Amino acid sequence: MTEQASGAHHPQPRARNGGPQSATVEHVTGAQSLIRSLEEVGADTVFGIPGGCILPAYDPMMDSSKVRHVLVRHEQGAGHAATGYAQATGKVGVCMATSGPGATNLVTPIADAHMDSVPIVAITGQVASKAIGTDAFQEADICGITMPITKHNFLVTKAEDIARTIAEAFHIAATGRPGPVLVDIAKDALQAKTTFSWPPQTDLPGYRPVTKPHAKQIREAARLITQAERPVLYVGGGVVKAHATAELKVLAELTGAPVTTTLMGLGAFPDSHHQHLGMPGMHGTVAAVTSLQKADLIVALGTRFDDRVTGKLDSFAPYAKIVHADIDPAEIGKNRAVDVPIVGDAREVIADLVVAVQAEHDAGHTGDYSGWWEDLNRWRETYPLGYDLPEDGSLSPQQVIQRIGELAPEGTVFTAGVGQHQMWAAHFITYDKPATWLNSGGAGTMGYAVPAAMGAKAGAEDRTVWAIDGDGCFQMTNQELVTCALNNIPIKVAIINNGALGMVRQWQTLFYNQRYSNTVLHSGPGADTAQPSAGTRVPDFVKLAEAMGCIGIRCEDPADLDAVIEKANAINDRPVVVDFIVHEDAMVWPMVAAGTSNDEILAARDTRPDFGDSEDD
Repeated sequence: MTEQASGAHHPQPRARNGGPQSATVEHVTGAQSLIRSLEEVGADTVFGIPGGCILPAYDPMMDSSKVRHVLVRHEQGAGHAATGYAQATGKVGVCMATSGPGATNLVTPIADAHMDSVPIVAITGQVASKAIGTDAFQEADICGITMPITKHNFLVTKAEDIARTIAEAFHIAATGRPGPVLVDIAKDALQAKTTFSWPPQTDLPGYRPVTKPHAKQIREAARLITQAERPVLYVGGGVVKAHATAELKVLAELTGAPVTTTLMGLGAFPDSHHQHLGMPGMHGTVAAVTSLQKADLIVALGTRFDDRVTGKLDSFAPYAKIVHADIDPAEIGKNRAVDVPIVGDAREVIADLVVAVQAEHDAGHTGDYSGWWEDLNRWRETYPLGYDLPEDGSLSPQQVIQRIGELAPEGTVFTAGVGQHQMWAAHFITYDKPATWLNSGGAGTMGYAVPAAMGAKAGAEDRTVWAIDGDGCFQMTNQELVTCALNNIPIKVAIINNGALGMVRQWQTLFYNQRYSNTVLHSGPGADTAQPSAGTRVPDFVKLAEAMGCIGIRCEDPADLDAVIEKANAINDRPVVVDFIVHEDAMVWPMVAAGTSNDEILAARDTRPDFGDSEDD
């Protein structure tokens, strides 16, 4: 996924007052050097838990007024909070843990950040340098463990290397294709004496991300756009991370081409814009999925042709030439052969494309997409997103999520866990601005929503933050509500409570003859399979929320829905958890079954769209 890339956006670390002048040399411990370095690179918030090997770093935090430490309840929460902070603010998120299990508990959020190209720096303590490799108490080779899931990682065994390493780590995380960087520091390096001055001399031979696209490739892409009859702009999270959304809107309106935005790209182009077809992929809109299948040109910007978008790869977009722009050259051609490869920062690529397309127009070359839009409009009018209200009068999960979006204050940030509620939140909330939709796209990490919301709210205190979570996801990381309550981080959590692992249950319904093996959450083995009353479910989420210092509210009646949401929106002095008891049989549509062609998309169960008599059918 192409991501924010440019050294122009993220210069080499400098002194906080604008450097690059040399600061007065100070005699400090390695731990003091670490905290001073975090201050200098602009890290204002760290999420973490102390432990033996990282403990020296915690002592100088008591003397620092610039670095806020948020004491989480689990290291996984620290990692996801750093990711939510980074996604909401555009800055590098920071998490901290001790050695051994503390460090290994960061593996999941590091992998998550790696898949979604999120800039975080994870700082871990390590056993003393002479004990490394001896299987010492709480020793783990976290650099080796995370090598495949970090953009880069460092093992620091000397105090004098700490400042330089922190400067390099933040630069690597934020530039080129963003991603997680791990800095593992031996305990004796934190305890040793050293000198501190800023900025340090950094040394990153070979790390030179290409941000400026090749002019010839840009001109060829512009020529193909104006010659195409059925073009599609296929936009991913890289456009959001490159802060290229304004440029994208100019390009889209200049070309008149339809736009699809991936799960990670929602908000890159306004959902409400008439050129927007929605999200492509396994649960994408019929219009978005079909537009890629029927296109004669796909212009892929900051996206990576992942399997959830392409479906069965050899049947994906069979008629299309491909223009693929990405900051990471390894992504270009990885999954789909490319006709025009463009390596560069999405913002610079799109800005140059605007100039090149305008030059084509000035030369009298403009695309005629009128017939294409007739097809596109027919598909989206015939197969719009929608849902049926339950016949028994219970709450519809889609309706709950839609009303949360409609009643949310301006600028609200939404995070989501993974599963049905994630797809409904993608479909039924309107995202017209970037960095308002945060989720785990590549890794699909259950438990992401609550700690990510915590991180987002910590970084954007003036914005409302709603976590849209499932009852399965919520039970993985809800302990971070204690962190929120104790640290004045008033997030709002909507539990879409259907009493089951909803997406797994949907697959069991469709592909396993309704054999619901181990997907019921509200009762144990052998219990009555009927839905219990809300107050007898285990756990009782309202009581659990109250026990963790939050306001707990339950909603079961559609007539109460708006009043409950408005009440939650009005509470801003502590976290709020709303337990929405919803119908258990609701499903996510449209759907392309795993391993099948996007041509097999189902608009609803057993209902394939009719695309008419297109010449390509």
